[in-house]
Amino acid sequence: MDYGGDVIAVEDVRRLAITLPRSSEHLIRDRIKFRVGSIVYVAFSRDETLMGFGFPKEERAALVAAEPDKFLLPRESDMRFNWVVARMAAIDADEMRELVVEAWRLVVPKKVYAAYISSAGQRPVR
Repeated sequence: MDYGGDVIAVEDVRRLAITLPRSSEHLIRDRIKFRVGSIVYVAFSRDETLMGFGFPKEERAALVAAEPDKFLLPRESDMRFNWVVARMAAIDADEMRELVVEAWRLVVPKKVYAAYISSAGQRPVR
């Protein structure tokens, strides 16, 4: 799937997110968020330069330490959640796809993820 130019934008994420079962887009306090039910799995900063996404808490420190120019820890109030933040200008289309699909996978039942992977002819992200 082609996501456009070199810099990833919200529209690129939207094109992917609408293909994910049970995913819906919401505008909450002037911020675009994608969620499954009431669980947010991707959210953007108001200026759309940062993308927060679901990510295992126990792995996020290593992710941020490995690529601090690309990833950062969430704000203090969000540290209790499975969440990390990426700089939009630092990720490419393939990485965006992996981050979004993996974040979505964390919030849907395993059978929904398995059906999506098999119907899309994809291999599992992780």
